Amino acid sequence: MGAKSERTRERILKEAWCLFAEKGFQAVTMTDVCERTGLSRGGLYRYFTGTEELFSAILAQEYKVSDRINRQESAVVILEDMLGEIKKEILQKELSLSLAIYEYANLGNEELFQKINENAKKRWISLIEYGIETGELKQVCPEQAAECILYYYQGLRMWSRVVPFGVQTAEYYVKTIREMLVSG
Repeated sequence: MGAKSERTRERILKEAWCLFAEKGFQAVTMTDVCERTGLSRGGLYRYFTGTEELFSAILAQEYKVSDRINRQESAVVILEDMLGEIKKEILQKELSLSLAIYEYANLGNEELFQKINENAKKRWISLIEYGIETGELKQVCPEQAAECILYYYQGLRMWSRVVPFGVQTAEYYVKTIREMLVSG
């Protein structure tokens, strides 16, 4: 895929993310995506065959931890970047895909979510193990810590659709994770 095609694909994913966050999964149509992106139906269908494929692509996007570990970046810097993204999602409910995810899962897509959850857990475990090896993170059980991080975050994300969380709640989350993991 060329650079222009890649930029178009990324724009589609970004705009579709916003649509799914606003409307949920079932209410979004490919026509909505065309209107939001300014693409023709044919232009959009070159990239995605339907809303299900588009939503799956959004869910499959992952924060790239392994690349950063391979470059031997600081575990604390990687952690802070991840926590910054999470904080942003907690504070901006319009970024939350919780409703769309719930709707999509109820359409029989449990296996996809199990895979996404396992990949997220593996990412956190690899970062925690890396941080322990470099001495930047505390000696904790990586599996337990990963589950606490994920499910605490997912709960906040889900509830952010109905409970207006302020900066304090997002800061508590970040502070809790830092205290659990960061040495010194």
